Amino acid sequence: MDNDNKLNKIVSLCRRRGFVFGGSEIYGGLSSVWDYGPLGAKLKKRIKDIWWDKYIEKREDIVGLDSSIIMHEKVFEASGHLKGFADWLIDCPRCKKRFRIDKLEKIDDTCYRCPECEVDISTEDNPTRKFNLMFKTNVSATETQPYYAYLRPETAQGIFINFINVLRSTHKKIPVGIAQIGKAFRNEVTTGSFIFRMKEFEQMEIEYFVWPQDSASWYKKWVEERYRFYIEEMGIREDNLRIREHSKDELAHYAKACTDIEFNFPFGWSELEGIANRGDFDLSEHSRVSKKDLTFFDTEKNEKLTPYVIEPSAGVDRTFFAIISDAFCEETVRGRKRTVLKLKPALAPYQSAVFPLLKNKEDLVKLAKKIFYDIKDVFPALYDDTASIGKLYRRQDEIGTPFCVTVDVDSLSDGKVTVRERDTMFQERVGITNVLNYIKNRINTEQSR
Repeated sequence: MDNDNKLNKIVSLCRRRGFVFGGSEIYGGLSSVWDYGPLGAKLKKRIKDIWWDKYIEKREDIVGLDSSIIMHEKVFEASGHLKGFADWLIDCPRCKKRFRIDKLEKIDDTCYRCPECEVDISTEDNPTRKFNLMFKTNVSATETQPYYAYLRPETAQGIFINFINVLRSTHKKIPVGIAQIGKAFRNEVTTGSFIFRMKEFEQMEIEYFVWPQDSASWYKKWVEERYRFYIEEMGIREDNLRIREHSKDELAHYAKACTDIEFNFPFGWSELEGIANRGDFDLSEHSRVSKKDLTFFDTEKNEKLTPYVIEPSAGVDRTFFAIISDAFCEETVRGRKRTVLKLKPALAPYQSAVFPLLKNKEDLVKLAKKIFYDIKDVFPALYDDTASIGKLYRRQDEIGTPFCVTVDVDSLSDGKVTVRERDTMFQERVGITNVLNYIKNRINTEQSR
């Protein structure tokens, strides 16, 4: 399957099955703005819950935070976003679309190729313009006396400005991590690629504060830890992942080192997550601008230092996209094409679906609903009787449900149901009283792989 075709099929499946919809679609939509449907909201929550449980609930050295989306402009003066968070853009004279000049094919020193209409764009006739990526908002009660603030372009700054508050309230010592999941906003100029780059997106970020002399070893540990996370927790195949360390000339001015975990998206290899050694830049700059002391006194060493920061920064939306892309599979079964999402069971919107073979047979429906409610009390399940059994199976294959339970006429006499496994389509008769434990054991087996 070629990449463009795969991307189109993934987008079609996400729209059709309620994973992702276009933002403001009934009014013509907005560029690079997307809404998550019922199944997409479930999958997103699964991703965030697994990340939060692993790094905040299960660890003693990391605490959680939920900082404000709207932030004082001084925050971004200190962080450098007001001055340097911008792209150089150019307008195509023919198709009128706007592009980042660093993403265009360069013909010569003053000429670039438009990727849409393939006309040559001269920078002499169409000068480039600097475009700040942040969203500005008026937080004043009146339009005549505005007071401007900004929607955060990353979740990290909320952590840095609360560093001392967190340490004072939790009594944690270095090394310590502060983590949060939240929305961020960037006025991106993009050319598509579905939810890979969005104006409104969600991040899962950890700022891990360490002593300067320990930063290199912690940086290495976090690269290895986050790489394993995608394989072990998200179920992504290792051959679709790779680690790429940034060269010196592509590092941000404050970074000591940076590594990308890349995924082989339908459009090619690109960043899934970045892990950076940010040095002491952030705390030092916020100390300078705010005139507040953000150093930490180490009682054991009897000295005051500004910690270095190791930052594993993951996008919820890109993780979502990577999981769907990795799990998407087409195969031919008995001469017919079958589309299936081979999701890790813990991520599946529903972990089981229950069907009555005949929806007009009252005893069958009653038994099927009892089984459904028993399962639903333990893990996410779906009841469906709106199509033939073959169509019901195909529906669940497409949304990644690992197990389907069919209640048929024989179930009323032999006390057994048919359990079908998603990936192999293997079917087994299981006793009604044992069906919940059977599915639970199978899910645990699949999870450990």
